[in-house]
Order: sequence, then C-alpha cells, then structure tokens
Amino acid sequence: MNIDWTYKSFDQLTVNELYAILRLRTEVFVVEQNCPYQDEDDKDQKSYHLMGWVGDDLAAYTRLLPKGISYDKPSIGRVVTSPRYRRSGFGKELMIQSIETAHKLWGKQPIQIGAQLYLQKFYESLGFIVCGPVYLEDNIDHIEMLHTP
Repeated sequence: MNIDWTYKSFDQLTVNELYAILRLRTEVFVVEQNCPYQDEDDKDQKSYHLMGWVGDDLAAYTRLLPKGISYDKPSIGRVVTSPRYRRSGFGKELMIQSIETAHKLWGKQPIQIGAQLYLQKFYESLGFIVCGPVYLEDNIDHIEMLHTP
C-alpha cells in the first residue's frame, strides 16, 4: 500500500483537506480516546500540516509548529494514524516524514514534542529523549521529549 505525503500551510489547505484533518483528529483524540476537549486551539493557523494520503483517504497526519507556538523549539503535534491504517508502518513513516519536513522548513535544529506516555518507547526508537517530567493533559499522561539532529 502506497502513501502519498504532502504538507501545506493552513492557508494552502483546501476545504476538503481541512475537513479530513479535523475529522481524523476528532475520530481518534476525542471519540476513540474518550477525551472531550477543544481540539481547535488557534495553533493550526500558524502551523504546517503534514498529510499522508492513500487515494482520497487521510491515513496519517501531524501538525508542524514553528518555534514559539508550543515550545521555544519547533514542534510536532497532533500525531495521528487512522485506525484503518494502523499496523501498516505508517506511524513510523509519519514521524520520519515529520522530522524531515520540520528540518526542511526550519533547518536542522532540535524538535520538542509532548508525547502520550504510552508511546514513549516508540518515540525513543526515532531518536527522541525524555526532557521533562510526566504531566497530565486532557486526562492523559504525557511526557516532553526532544529530538536533536
């Protein structure tokens, strides 16, 4: 199964792309994780959006944030793979593409993330290291991690 990667600024997104992004984020972060929270946080407009498409289906997505939005370093957030494409390897490919795209956009500099704690080993396998204590966000344990090129 092939996945086609593209990234766009908020203003470049089509209405259909934005709808697919918001639908996938709600499907996983709100409904599947049973975590009612306000997903739209006014950071999308300042971010780039990396999308992995299988045909017309959004299979994987991340939000790439420039430094100064979430952290004093560039950041990757809203990391999500569609339930229909889990165990396909797309999650790892998504993060590799995200790191490469962040470096393309902002140069090779450290990238900081706030990861769900249960995914710590996954992010460590990609070169991230823990850089802060466990904290509760939207009733889910998270940990800050850093990737240094």
